[in-house]
Amino acid sequence: MRTARAARRAAFRMGALALAGSLLAACGGSGDGGSDSAGGDVTLTVDLFGSFGYKEAGLYAEYEKLHPGVTIKQTDTEDEADYWKSLQTRLAGGGGLADVQAVEVGRIASVAQQQTDRFEDLRKYGADSLESQFAPAKWAAANGKGGEVLGLGTDVGPEAMCYRTDLFRQAGLPTDRTELAKRWATWDGYLDLGKQYKAKAPGKSAWLDSVGSLYSVMIGQQKERYYNASGKLIWETNPALKAAWDTSVEASEAGLSAKLDQWSPQWNQAFAAGSFATIPCPAWMLGYIKGQAGDAGKGKWDVAALPGGAGNWGGSYLAVPKAAKHKKEAYELIKWLTAPEQQAKIFTKQGNFPSSTGAITKIAGATDPYFSGAPIGQIFGDAAKAAPVQVLGVHDQNVAQQITNALSEVERKGTASDQAWKNAKKGVENTIG
Repeated sequence: MRTARAARRAAFRMGALALAGSLLAACGGSGDGGSDSAGGDVTLTVDLFGSFGYKEAGLYAEYEKLHPGVTIKQTDTEDEADYWKSLQTRLAGGGGLADVQAVEVGRIASVAQQQTDRFEDLRKYGADSLESQFAPAKWAAANGKGGEVLGLGTDVGPEAMCYRTDLFRQAGLPTDRTELAKRWATWDGYLDLGKQYKAKAPGKSAWLDSVGSLYSVMIGQQKERYYNASGKLIWETNPALKAAWDTSVEASEAGLSAKLDQWSPQWNQAFAAGSFATIPCPAWMLGYIKGQAGDAGKGKWDVAALPGGAGNWGGSYLAVPKAAKHKKEAYELIKWLTAPEQQAKIFTKQGNFPSSTGAITKIAGATDPYFSGAPIGQIFGDAAKAAPVQVLGVHDQNVAQQITNALSEVERKGTASDQAWKNAKKGVENTIG
């Protein structure tokens, strides 16, 4: 979920969005009947990375009420990389696995291509009947070579740009989201506006949080990133990736970054401190901003279309390991959690954009008072429609992590771009061979 990062690496306080009355009414149903498919007292364990918002939105409590005798217990790991490493260890040993395990979109190719023997084929429980409910690319990414359905999609990460209107105003920049979308229609325009901001920046604020987030959102605009359609690793020779790298380095060298490592305590604190004016913003970032900036940030933020066109950063799946104790009951839970009604509810609480086509229709008119009344349903909906269908590779997340680590060296240590690129290459080789 939070691709990317993916993302939502930390639990956060949720803020409610303002939706039209018809949307709220549409979200009121359960999406499933009230029958108890668990067939008795069952404790279902759910293991996630970060917060997916299910507990915060009251969905677990609602499901338990609809299914007497079912109790849901959730655990989560803040950092997705730590979560994935632990999951791989437990899958190899066959023990310590939850009934439901989350899989980040950057890992789903690994599951679909290399781990079909470790996860349940959900077709045996009737999952093949759900295909029409999901965006085609989201559904297909979790299919094994034999057609196995290895997970159900939670969200996707259509991208926009979030910005602080109060800081923009103090720096003499326009705050209207439509005007800004025109001014930064390209990434060059975005950097140019950042240089203008830097010249009159209030306090010690920077233009953006980190070049790692800039790189992540830019590479999310590409169909081919780390692998090509034939499964060949191409990141070193991919001109689109190199362009994202070069733009990120330029932003660092121009002094536009606050030099904050994403997901670090310092990065979290910076949202409330006003340490940066813009942040590349996949839909799931909305809830994160609310949690970190708090009530004092309400009305100071806004959302505009992304420079350079639409893209996707993040999204996740819910899967059932073969070693799960309650497989059928676990499937019934993830079927319900990923149904259109529940995906729409999560969007109203957190901003995670649905992968369910039915839910996308439901939230089209959504606005958010926290973000100055921004029409987030339209902004992220348009981005989702225009985003490329990305080629997913087995080691997408590993490669991405090494590149962002190297970019952090550029902005934090002043490492030269060429040397940082070599460091990224070495890191990839050490990680995936």
